[in-house]
Amino acid sequence: MHFLLSNDDGFLAPGLIALAAKLAELGTVTVVAPERNMSGASNSLTLDRPLLVKRAENGFYYVNGTPTDCVHLAVTGMLEKAPDWVIAGVNLGPNMGDDTIYSGTVAAAMEGFQLGVPAIAISLASFEGKHFATAAEVACGLIERLCASSLPMPMLFNVNVPDLPASALRGIEITRLGRRHKAEPVVKQVSPRGDVVYWVGAAGQAADAGPGTDFYAVEQGFASVTPLQTDLTDHARLAQLSQWWRP
Repeated sequence: MHFLLSNDDGFLAPGLIALAAKLAELGTVTVVAPERNMSGASNSLTLDRPLLVKRAENGFYYVNGTPTDCVHLAVTGMLEKAPDWVIAGVNLGPNMGDDTIYSGTVAAAMEGFQLGVPAIAISLASFEGKHFATAAEVACGLIERLCASSLPMPMLFNVNVPDLPASALRGIEITRLGRRHKAEPVVKQVSPRGDVVYWVGAAGQAADAGPGTDFYAVEQGFASVTPLQTDLTDHARLAQLSQWWRP
């Protein structure tokens, strides 16, 4: 198999390096990742300037753009043919619930899916980053099981793994996205030059985090696997709004 690997933490991130090494046991790995941390970039594409691709000493390619740029460039131009999988991660920190809207990690996987390639976004649900190897093992195990299944492809998965040794992981749960409370207010400061500046506030705490959610699974020591879709249509409202709109 041929894996296209990207992330939003940058091409030097330890989670990316750990995942690339583990995926190499299953096939060929091509890494195309941002040159710097692009967390929170979501699905943004760079359209106002050309993008530069360089190759690092370890063979990884890095791009002066977003995670979505990286996958888009690789699938539509850099690679001779489409990869078998697009894998994004291992991200430092969780991407659960509402995080998926903003996450560059999820966006990188989503871009692969949009281009017709099965894709997985995988995150270590901790900012300590002790056990990237556990997340890498979960990713490989999931890929092997999916390849042996008869599930229709392509599919898009969001995976969050507790920051635990592999031996302490309780298993894998199929989950839905939870929800967070609204984000904390922005932090207003004055710069040394006297300018008023603002820092985006921290993400809200988990709100909808009961059984069946990604938050709950990770809290209980399970890796959370959530199937995602890109159709933003509110299907439950279609009939109601159609009826309301009629004269």
